Amino acid sequence: MLATAQRLRRSADFAAAIRGGRRAGRGTVVVHLLLEEPAQAPAARAGFVVSKAVGNAVIRNKVRRRLRHLVRPLLGELPTGSTLVVRALPAAAEASSATLGTDLSAALASARKPRRPR
Repeated sequence: MLATAQRLRRSADFAAAIRGGRRAGRGTVVVHLLLEEPAQAPAARAGFVVSKAVGNAVIRNKVRRRLRHLVRPLLGELPTGSTLVVRALPAAAEASSATLGTDLSAALASARKPRRPR
């Protein structure tokens, strides 16, 4: 479990991260990262989206638990006030924990890179 202060609960928080954050995807996950001012939130927070396309309720909960376990140490590396939404893709149901971890780390690193000017 994530600490209460680290969990996203309101749909408005999810929507803000998805609409206003940086998006990066890999084979099993898509990451939406919203970097905000530290004064607005005391700690980095995370939320998970695992749709029915991933599998039945047992599979979805298993994927969510595995992702939560992988995100927990990564939240400490994010700046305070960050909002992270991890969306599992259907391939996450069959992926190993190592693959999920690699995809999650790579997507998060990509989302943290500064944007290039157009």
